[in-house]
Order: sequence, then structure tokens, then C-alpha cells
Amino acid sequence: PCWQLEDFVVAQECGRCSSFQAKTVPECGPTGFVERISCAASKRDEFKSCRSAVLEAHVFWRFVGTMMCVAAVFAVLVVCRQRVLDRKALEKVRKQIESI
Repeated sequence: PCWQLEDFVVAQECGRCSSFQAKTVPECGPTGFVERISCAASKRDEFKSCRSAVLEAHVFWRFVGTMMCVAAVFAVLVVCRQRVLDRKALEKVRKQIESI
């Protein structure tokens, strides 16, 4: 590709591939997004695979939300387990005091 070897200008910003482009443009495969670039020296127009900032932000916030939910579940489990252990410890102390 000319964009790896020479300077280029972005002719069309990163956008989602149409169904036709997805079948005909191999650069659509990795991300589903392409941008049209114009190479300066060879004067060729080519497509370049790119990542959508909006999609990346959506994926990031979904990840953050999932991690918050997982953290909340484990925090509840820790509190429940601590209560069980506290009850067992109190029961053990009570039995020791009763045996005196």
C-alpha cells in the first residue's frame, strides 16, 4: 500500500463499510471501518482500515460497566462470607466461655 511508503492525505474520514464494500474491499475485514486516503507521490486513492472513535468509546464504557457489576457482585460475596466467619468465631468463643 502506498500509505506505508509515502505521505498521504485523508480524503474521507473513517466510516463504517457498506455491505457492498464489506464484500469487495479487503481493508473492511479487520475492523469494519475504512477511510479513503490519497497518496501524495503516486497520486493514488486507496482504502485504509481504521477504528471508529465512537465505537471504541462504546466498547470501553461497556467494559467499565461490566467490571463495575462484577466488582459489586464480589463485594457482596465478601461481605456475606465475612458475616459467616464472624458468626462462626462468635459461636466458638461462646462455647469456650460456656465450658469454663
